[in-house]
Amino acid sequence: MILMQINQLVKRFGAETILSQIKLEIKTHDRIAIVGRNGAGKSTLLKIMAGKLSYDEGELFHPRDISIGYLDQHTGLESKETIWDEMLNVFHSLIVEEQALRAMEEKMGDPDLLVDPDRYQQLLNHYDQRQVAFKNDGGFQYESDIRSVLHGLNFSDYDFNTTIEELSGGQKTRLALGKLLLAKPDLLILDEPTNHLDIDTLTWLEGFLNNYHGSIVIVSHDRYFLDKTVTMVYEISRQHSKKFHGNYSKYLDQKALDYEREMKLFEKQQTEIKKLEDFVQRNLVRASTTKRAQSRRKQLAKIERLDRPQGDEGSANFQFTIKRRSGNDVLKVENLAFQFANEQQAVFYGLNFRITRGERIALVGPNGVGKTTLLKTIIADYKQTSGQIQVGANVEIGYYDQEQAKLNSNKSVLLELWDDYPHMNERDIRTILGNFLFSGEDVLKTVSTLSGGEKARLALAKLMMQQANLLILDEPTNHLDLDSKEILEAALLDYPGTILFVSHDRYFINEIATQVFEQQADGMTVFLGDYDYYSEKLAETRELEALNNVKDEDNEVSLNRTSFQEEKHRKQAERKRLRQIEEIEEKIEQLEAKIAENEELLCQPNVFQDHEQALQLTEHNHKLTAEISVLMEEWETLQS
Repeated sequence: MILMQINQLVKRFGAETILSQIKLEIKTHDRIAIVGRNGAGKSTLLKIMAGKLSYDEGELFHPRDISIGYLDQHTGLESKETIWDEMLNVFHSLIVEEQALRAMEEKMGDPDLLVDPDRYQQLLNHYDQRQVAFKNDGGFQYESDIRSVLHGLNFSDYDFNTTIEELSGGQKTRLALGKLLLAKPDLLILDEPTNHLDIDTLTWLEGFLNNYHGSIVIVSHDRYFLDKTVTMVYEISRQHSKKFHGNYSKYLDQKALDYEREMKLFEKQQTEIKKLEDFVQRNLVRASTTKRAQSRRKQLAKIERLDRPQGDEGSANFQFTIKRRSGNDVLKVENLAFQFANEQQAVFYGLNFRITRGERIALVGPNGVGKTTLLKTIIADYKQTSGQIQVGANVEIGYYDQEQAKLNSNKSVLLELWDDYPHMNERDIRTILGNFLFSGEDVLKTVSTLSGGEKARLALAKLMMQQANLLILDEPTNHLDLDSKEILEAALLDYPGTILFVSHDRYFINEIATQVFEQQADGMTVFLGDYDYYSEKLAETRELEALNNVKDEDNEVSLNRTSFQEEKHRKQAERKRLRQIEEIEEKIEQLEAKIAENEELLCQPNVFQDHEQALQLTEHNHKLTAEISVLMEEWETLQS
């Protein structure tokens, strides 16, 4: 079933065309990603699909009876309700139906009704019908669904009676996502749903979406997430859309193959055109060949000329270098603790780790464990409560702040960089900014007017200029589009220094990290590998813990059993053993009787002279003897 169809859609903002000739189709159970550069119009398209924004030309169809759920990337749940009551609002109709069923149950106990069998039976039938419908709509499990979603979105440690007004912006965004997931619309439209989610929550969301009953359309810059959840990709580039089958990785492969094929076709056609043009030019004026030349000219006019494949749009181009090499020991942390002055509990304590030259360390852990606080403590923005931080010889630190708080919002892009390096001439500064996609008048923009992606690129430009040999990066891929992430990865892979970074981007961690440090409130666990290795080891640890828990539970149950229960189970097992022995003995007797019967047949002249029949009976006896051997082994085991 087609849930939505878009044909030749056009969207303009003033004189600027954002989307042109967009074609898109969504069917039941589709898992679609919409990808493209920042500013390509992805969020605009989602808003049009959700009915939040109008369009200028084209057609958009969807059945009237389908439900559409939309999550804006900047949505935060605004409510004066508690967490639990706000989630209950999703199931208002079920709650009303539940109250109606309770009222019917009370009515069934009315003595006046019991004396009228027909009315009572009519009420009972009506109640049964409504109760079945209530069950099918999830009436007996909606509270369980709420707890499951809140747990998955990392609210399990919260008091559900907490009012939403008390929560942070990121928590409100997660609750908005949770409320939408509980509503279970036929078409789920998600704009950057992975924002504000830690790795555990991302993993849970992937599982939830993979089991979701409806269709899903996602805009996300998390490549690992897209690979796990989508089966179709629509690319928005140069205002147009193009469809690819498969997940994000397959889309990249197919896109490269398409470009290569289109370029070969274009070059082949250009070669043919050049040959025809040369022939016409050389032979048109000669009387003996003029007719052939005219024929070639007509052939040229009929050719439907291919456009040169455009390939990728302009990309940032940069690399990180160092002024000088650091010593082998880059950073050593011993018994580090930090506690905010107005808080009663430490953010973290007992952290111990060491980083040597050339290592690329991914720092992971749940939201709120203090990863950003740790980084700011290392760069001395915060003063540790206790413990030691030893920075090695010749170590120069470059820090990337995920909030870009160190950018001066009142300066222009040009001066933000130039004021830090006044000895450089303007042309060189402009060239560097051009490598980060700031060209022409863009360099005169005020920092405060930049988008999140533009601020991220400017912060990376400043970081590159430092030429530090230890890069400390806090969520460097936030606000970057997929192409910019790949450019950053390439630059960091070629970087000759040391890297310590925080990221929730699992694809990025896999590409960059040589080790993973998992931070807990009371320590640090080191994993000598990338994210996949860390994930495997984590799964193994959880399996062992689950196994140990089962063993502990079994031991506890065993210790708490009464002697009566033990004796009862022992007798049951003994009766079962004796019954199995008896059954085996009966089976052996039956098989032995059959063997004896076959042997009697073999003694008869008309049988042993028939070689084929004699062979069949002999083979049958061999099989029966083998069965008896197996049964005897089982009998001996039970006897022992």
